[in-house]
Amino acid sequence: MEVLEAIRTRRSVRKYEKRSVPEEFVRKILEAGRWAPSASNAQPWSFIVLRDEGVRKEVARAATYGRFLAEAPLGIAVVVDPAASTHPVEDGAIATQNMLLAAHALGLGTCWIGSYGSSYEERVKEVLGIPEDKRLLSIISVGYPAESSKSTRRDLGELVFRDRYGKSG
Repeated sequence: MEVLEAIRTRRSVRKYEKRSVPEEFVRKILEAGRWAPSASNAQPWSFIVLRDEGVRKEVARAATYGRFLAEAPLGIAVVVDPAASTHPVEDGAIATQNMLLAAHALGLGTCWIGSYGSSYEERVKEVLGIPEDKRLLSIISVGYPAESSKSTRRDLGELVFRDRYGKSG
């Protein structure tokens, strides 16, 4: 799949088939995250692969907007080290987006479950054994889609200005 097509056609998926994600695909997704750019090449991330159903269910119970993770065959937690980068949130967000696009290119569905600063971040960190000095940026649910999503976008003319905000071009 071409990159621009992947960007244009990726959607958040919250319902998954009960089919396991091959380990080869998991590795490709993680590699996409690993190769993300980061401030000063700090690479302040680490990834926790959530294959165990019990662990996913426990994380899903804690994650207010991620209950569907319990039904996904796979999850990936993205952890960032605030001491390792001047921009750990941005760095981890790019790694997360790379993984979302890689999974889509492999025919998988994903959904970004935001965790950084959420009311449940500390509880999920506890469940996953994440050290206190690290932050849980996001959790990605991954699997073969059991739904198709449609999405619209605002017209580019509403979003783009020339030289100054509000000046159409």
